[in-house]
Amino acid sequence: MQESTPQSPAGRLPPLLVAHLTDQAGSLEPPADAAADAVVLALHEDLTPDGDLSAALVPAEALADGVLASRADGVLAGSACATEAFAQVSDAIEVVWLRADGDRIAPGDVVATVRGPLAPILTAERTALNFLCRLSGVATTTACWVQAAGAVAVAGAEEGAVRIWDTRKTTPGLRALERAAVRAGGGWNHRTNLSHWVMLKDNHLTGTDIASAVALSRSLWPARTVHVECETLDQVRQSLEAGADALLLDNMNPTLIITCVGEVHAHGERHGTRPLVEASGGITLDRVADYAATGVDCISTSALTNGAPSLDLGLDLYPDPDLHPDLQRGTPA
Repeated sequence: MQESTPQSPAGRLPPLLVAHLTDQAGSLEPPADAAADAVVLALHEDLTPDGDLSAALVPAEALADGVLASRADGVLAGSACATEAFAQVSDAIEVVWLRADGDRIAPGDVVATVRGPLAPILTAERTALNFLCRLSGVATTTACWVQAAGAVAVAGAEEGAVRIWDTRKTTPGLRALERAAVRAGGGWNHRTNLSHWVMLKDNHLTGTDIASAVALSRSLWPARTVHVECETLDQVRQSLEAGADALLLDNMNPTLIITCVGEVHAHGERHGTRPLVEASGGITLDRVADYAATGVDCISTSALTNGAPSLDLGLDLYPDPDLHPDLQRGTPA
């Protein structure tokens, strides 16, 4: 796969940020341990203290065939969590995926078949669907932003195209899963957490200045990215002189951002490298194209995770597999 990082004649990006972006290209699945841990907590929440009382009434020998199907247009994500939910309840349940994370789906599309003992299928059903609907909602919302911005998706490699970035405003405990869903929707991931790299916002600069804060960051963590929030053109200039790796242009209008991007590119022409430029704050879906046209590398928004509605998917069970053609095939797409 080609390197999917924004570069331009106005200077290359810092190597650490190049690596951060390149590592995401084509990676749509969450870490396996993150999916497993999240499912453990979700099932504990659903089954404490006495298990599934209703499923206990189902005859032990009862079997079921069913399909996971979409009820709305969207982008699929969360298949690993849904599979994990069924597997943790019973290893006798077979889930076969006909569609993959990142696929666009429409009402009526069958995304997977489910076969096995009826009682554990019923027990795992809501947990599996909660993950699938939530994460598909994040992927769908992200895809809307990517399309509106004319942005490059994770699988793309267009030079100079803007990236849609997520934020740390994620559901507690589900960040790795939601970040994977953002990638499934064509978005890109910001820093993983507070330990990933240094980000100097206005409150961090209380009692100090940008140059001193960047220098101290370099001294304490020489191998980490240093990212500076800027609210004015003067702060952009200070950050460039200090050698920041990335600039967050916060709550700026497109006209001011264009001026700031010009300063950054001029810096890159003089020095051969330049910081990544991120726009954030007050950017809405209906105006994201205006910000994408400013020349920034990334546009970050909490709307990808914080404001994403769930996508409607459901489990339909059939007493006779002959009633549904996908239950005949049972083969992945």
